[in-house]
Amino acid sequence: MEKLRAYVCINGRVQGVCFRMETRRAAKERGLTGWVKNLPDGRVEAVFEGDSTSVESMLKWCEIGAPLARVTRVTVEREPHSGEFDTFRITY
Repeated sequence: MEKLRAYVCINGRVQGVCFRMETRRAAKERGLTGWVKNLPDGRVEAVFEGDSTSVESMLKWCEIGAPLARVTRVTVEREPHSGEFDTFRITY
């Protein structure tokens, strides 16, 4: 199976709605590694690594996000898989 890395920025009401926690849960369910964090400008930033099907599924999840979130835009940069992560975590 092909491996993929995706760098993502998510705009909208994505802070203060458990977005990072729900992102970590969804990424772990898909067997992905990487990280998610809040940015000072109100966006959420994340890196997902894993098999391409799971990464693409996670990108679709990001379009809706956590139950209380209101996502207005998701920007994605697909990159070669690096294998640098061993888990998925919330960073600060």
